[in-house]
Amino acid sequence: MSTMQASAKDDEVRRKYLFNLKESERGVVRNLVEGVRTRVFFGDKVMLSLVELEPNKAGKMHNHPEEQWGLCLEGEAVRIQDGVEFTVRAGDFWYTPGNMLHTMIAGPTGVKVMDIFGPPREDYKVPGEGYGPGQQA
Repeated sequence: MSTMQASAKDDEVRRKYLFNLKESERGVVRNLVEGVRTRVFFGDKVMLSLVELEPNKAGKMHNHPEEQWGLCLEGEAVRIQDGVEFTVRAGDFWYTPGNMLHTMIAGPTGVKVMDIFGPPREDYKVPGEGYGPGQQA
């Protein structure tokens, strides 16, 4: 294999499997509600969602059958889940079982969260608006 062929294959593999949190142009973009945007990345059995909430913005209370793990990357927010409110800061992570009502309210500087879903949410495989059909409480 020539160096040029190896380089093209290397670039293709990197593009397919390597991502960076600061790459805002990659992923499937969904605007969930005003001030709440996500970029979604899919595997066969899991889905990763990078969610950004602008300062003091809130998601809608909702549920979905998929289980979800969340990790606060930057900022601070109030997580509401199963009727309980708790503050999350960078480094905190949490588990949300399928069908549990939940939402998040960003703090005064906004918040960035990485969510991991299993299995992937089929309705998030296309760009769009909202939480998806049948997913809101």
